Amino acid sequence: MKPTIKYQVIFKHKDKYRISQMCKFFNVSRSGYYAYLKRKDIPAKDLPLAEKIRECQEQNHRIYGYRRVHIWLEKQGIYRNPKTVLKVMQKYNLLSVVRRKKFHYCSQYLHKYPNSLNREFTSERPNQKWVTDISYIKTAQGFLYLSVIRDLYDNSIVAYKTAKQQSVKLVLDTIKEAKKREKVTGRLVLHSDQGFQYTSHQYYCLTKEYGISPSMSRRGNPYDNALAENFFSILKTECIYRVKLQTYEEASLLIGQYIHFYNNYRIQTKTKLTPFEKRCQFVA
Repeated sequence: MKPTIKYQVIFKHKDKYRISQMCKFFNVSRSGYYAYLKRKDIPAKDLPLAEKIRECQEQNHRIYGYRRVHIWLEKQGIYRNPKTVLKVMQKYNLLSVVRRKKFHYCSQYLHKYPNSLNREFTSERPNQKWVTDISYIKTAQGFLYLSVIRDLYDNSIVAYKTAKQQSVKLVLDTIKEAKKREKVTGRLVLHSDQGFQYTSHQYYCLTKEYGISPSMSRRGNPYDNALAENFFSILKTECIYRVKLQTYEEASLLIGQYIHFYNNYRIQTKTKLTPFEKRCQFVA
């Protein structure tokens, strides 16, 4: 991690932790941190670009990633490299608030796996290829985290779990629920991104115990796990964004009702069948 990013984290949490403790934790000097603060107050040459990006995000409810922001800027006659746009958005905290990941830094050994799915999003039978991911649902009480496992054979949600915290336990409970519900008779690939839950030792042990073959997206390639993220987009567009959720309980109930509808009654345009109907065809 670059020292500047460490200084930004220290500055963000300066009211919660002592500066000296955080500098020691991140292995940076206090003098370096205070020098960063002095530089921070000097107007940067990229400030005008940051202000235009801020204007773009305010107009578009802060849902644009850097690629859409880049297109918006070009329509305003402002031409910059897309990577420059991304760096400015990161520097001035102008990133999209939609489906952003929380990064957890851990000194323990992390397990990583090859991308055996390799964007082959079709499956010949149920319980051959699963994809999994975590997203968050906003309520008046805070964020409710949703973990799902989706079967690529019929796009059904074979298991889901919700929790008030994004944790390894949430992921493990989802896998356990899926194994309880489904009969796995052959090789099963479970694909995920590189989130800390999926690189954990607990995840490694559970997948090994169940005979599951983990697969993992390449860093910086969101399309590798597009089918997992696609479900969250459907859920939020067709269900979550249509109401204002007040409590965790209300959100959890609504998610359960929608997933039941999605699996059993929602027709998919590609197959002209519901996930349940397609699954029944295989059994037959």
